[in-house]
This record gives sequence, structure tokens and C-alpha cells, in this order.
Amino acid sequence: MFIPLQLQLIHPFEEMGEAFRERFEGLPNVEIIQSRFEELGPHDCFVTAANSFGMMTAGIDAAVVARFGEDLMKRVQFRIMDEYLGELPIGTAFIIETNDDAIPFLCHAPTMRVPGSIEGSDKVYNATWASFLAIYHHNLQSDRRIESVAFPAFGAGFGGVGYSEAARQMSVAYQHYLNPPHRLDWEWAAHRGKAIRYDGNQQVVNR
Repeated sequence: MFIPLQLQLIHPFEEMGEAFRERFEGLPNVEIIQSRFEELGPHDCFVTAANSFGMMTAGIDAAVVARFGEDLMKRVQFRIMDEYLGELPIGTAFIIETNDDAIPFLCHAPTMRVPGSIEGSDKVYNATWASFLAIYHHNLQSDRRIESVAFPAFGAGFGGVGYSEAARQMSVAYQHYLNPPHRLDWEWAAHRGKAIRYDGNQQVVNR
């Protein structure tokens, strides 16, 4: 069952907020908040810009652990070991409970294998798309549905992706979530591929 989401896009810097506003203009149910994770109000699920090994010791991951406790990081890592043989691939994500009534779920979605530049790649799109899929499948299977979700700016920190490009790839993933296809053919596949790789007529993603 497709459930519309209330989307919060957060970042402490106004420049990133402007990029979000430009790239998400006209898309429904989007709120852009100039804020740090620590200042966010209640919502159903926070999506963390993770690495493939669940090492949540820096950046926004560290803020997540400071709020929910080191047990959350241990549970994330055990899940990666048990279900993904020790490495969660970029382009996959999972939902885990936080035991916090104000933010009951966390989506662990790696944007990179280990911290480093992902500029010139489609990894921001892949991580965002994986997050939407994880939330979608959670809502199919669980009575505790996720209806409001907060995203940081994927790739705009350690990843070195420019603000506008990070927002563009995230917005493309959201547009694809909102408009699933009714058929699969090469024309549709080419259209989606171009949407991910190009900003207008300029290719910005190397694949």
C-alpha cells in the first residue's frame, strides 16, 4: 500500500535550505527546516546518512547515537552482520526501532562504503531511493506505519557533493517515489536513467 509521506529536509546552513527549496519546488508534503538533528521535533522516522559498516561515530551519525544510545549502533551493526554478511551495500537500507516515542524509527541508509568523496556519482540518489523503498516495505508489513520522515542533506558533508547537486538527486528520488511506473520497458528505463544522470541537458553524474 502506497502511503504519502510528510517529508522534512533538514540542514543547519541556509545555503542548503535554498538548494532544497529550488530542487523540491512544486513537490507535495515537503517542509524545509534550518536545523540540526538535535533540535528536531517529533516525527516517525529519521534517515541517517550512513556508511556500509554501521560505524556511527562522526557527523550526524554521532548525534543520532548521542540521542538514542550506543545500543542503537550495536543493533545496527549486528543487523548488518546478520543480514548483509558485514557490509550493507550502497543502494540498500533498513528500518530499525529506536525505543524513543518521539522518533520511533531510524532508517540506516549508506551513502558511502567508508567516509570519502562521492562527488560525480549517483550515490546520493541511490541512498535516498533505498530509504524510500525501506519505508515503503515497512509500511506494507507493519501496523506502526511511518508517515513523517526527516532527511539530512545526503552527501553534502564528508561526501563532498555540492548543495545543489545533493538536493537534485534527492528530489529525483522523491519524484520517482511519488510516480511509480505502470509498465516497464526500455523507453521508461532510459527516461529514468537520464533523470538521475542529467541536470537539464548537462550530464552531472558519471556512471
